[in-house]
Amino acid sequence: MEQNESPNRGKWKNKTESILSCVGYAVGFGNVWRFPYLAYKNGGGAGYAIVVLNAISSTYCNIVNTYPLMFLTYAFKDPLPWSACGNPWNTKDCRELKVDGPMTQTNDSSDRSMNKTLVKTPADEFFHLEILKMSSGIEETGSIDPFLLSCNIFAWLIVFLCIMKGIKSVGKVVYFTALFPFVVLFCLLIRGLTLPGAWDGVYFYIWPKWDQLTDLKVWAAAAIQIFFSLGPGWGGLVNIFSYNDFKNNCKLDSIVVPLVNCGTSILAGFVVFSVIGFMAHETGMPISRVATEGPGLAFITYPAAISLMPWPNLWAILFFFMLYNIGLDTLFVFVETSVCAIVDDFPYLRKFQFYVTLGAVLLVASFSVLYCTNAGMYWLQLFDWYVSSMAVALICLSEVIIIGWIYGVKRFAKDVEFMTGEKISWYWILSWKIITPACLTFILATVIAFNARVSYMGHEFPEWAIQIGWVSCSVSILCIPLYMVYRLLFIEKGDLIQRVKRSLTPLPSWGPSKPQDRSKWSHKTLGCDVEDPSQQKLVTLRDNEDNK
Repeated sequence: MEQNESPNRGKWKNKTESILSCVGYAVGFGNVWRFPYLAYKNGGGAGYAIVVLNAISSTYCNIVNTYPLMFLTYAFKDPLPWSACGNPWNTKDCRELKVDGPMTQTNDSSDRSMNKTLVKTPADEFFHLEILKMSSGIEETGSIDPFLLSCNIFAWLIVFLCIMKGIKSVGKVVYFTALFPFVVLFCLLIRGLTLPGAWDGVYFYIWPKWDQLTDLKVWAAAAIQIFFSLGPGWGGLVNIFSYNDFKNNCKLDSIVVPLVNCGTSILAGFVVFSVIGFMAHETGMPISRVATEGPGLAFITYPAAISLMPWPNLWAILFFFMLYNIGLDTLFVFVETSVCAIVDDFPYLRKFQFYVTLGAVLLVASFSVLYCTNAGMYWLQLFDWYVSSMAVALICLSEVIIIGWIYGVKRFAKDVEFMTGEKISWYWILSWKIITPACLTFILATVIAFNARVSYMGHEFPEWAIQIGWVSCSVSILCIPLYMVYRLLFIEKGDLIQRVKRSLTPLPSWGPSKPQDRSKWSHKTLGCDVEDPSQQKLVTLRDNEDNK
């Protein structure tokens, strides 16, 4: 019987659990609302940094996953509360979507212009005034909404139950959370394509606007979407694959997961645009005016379209339950990654992993209370932009520079060859050293250049809020240089040159954990044959310039 890579760490029961976890992690809300919206709009110390990044992001990711739970509680009401005006939360600017023409205003008989800034649909007001109970700006924090808080706590409880036993529980849960959304997406696709006007929306989706292809912003948006949708830089994919067998074909996995993720985005685009076409047909509005940006596509546009369908309650329940599952497996990988990093760094905590997980969930859940206030959405947008965009791009750029230029692409290629048993082509080496760093530099530059100031619904954040955003971005990024300084000053010995050389040298524990694999790996890559890590020949940066 084959020995585990690390007996106390755990391992996936089979490869399916690993792939499903990766797919569930990579396929998130962005596949449902960001990719379709971009198509609509455009016409067709890194380890510690990652832990901090996951901890900060987990605080607001769960609140996004709370919204579908709240919608689910309303989805059982007939009629759907976001289908009409006249509810306690509606304002005089509310206009109902009518199947026989343009929107009509019910709460105010005055003949008001169809100005986009004044007119609100019932679904828009339901999301912002009932679900979020939004204030006028980030400056007005307001109070904590009890219903939102209770749903948030319930959502965190579900997350804890899914990950409390580590990969033993996660491996079982992903069979449902990763596969069920695809079942619902295909059901929604079939239903959507049978609706009147659906194919107009599909045509709008697949037919490119050729003049847009000369716009750099279109290409920048495409690059940013592809990059962030895969979830690199968060440590989630690395953590998931770390539970595989040492000889697992990671090269094949690195191809399968992006293809499934990309295919899901395309599928979600057909689902969304078929319904957008139906909504445009029913209301008499042009397709170009139907969709809203960001979360609004999932929580305003699509619910509004569902309210016009036959059997709206059924489709609403399926849609929001699917959204919840999409967010759930992404979130528990976030938390599990941080917990795994802690117990790996402090092995004596491994036997207390249940309590470490509980403590981590309680900690991030306590910080998520901020997003349960009336200004919660503003804070979510602020942190999501600075933490999840700029910080991730910088961390990923640091990682590829470390692998390609410091550790060395030739040495890294030998490691991958040893694990997979396949020869690494020149394409991968060129990608690791040149193409990927160049692409990440382009993505980081476009993130900064085209999205310099965060806003939500036309509300630009004040300067003090922007400064808080930069601080939140810096908290994770600063882990990299701070740990470098700490290691040079307090860990390594000798003069400055010697300390730098030792800092750029793999630790004695680096390499396969199984003795037989370590011996073969040492002989193949280091020219020695040892099983005792303490006797392993270390290779410094200066001694192996040829590995670069």
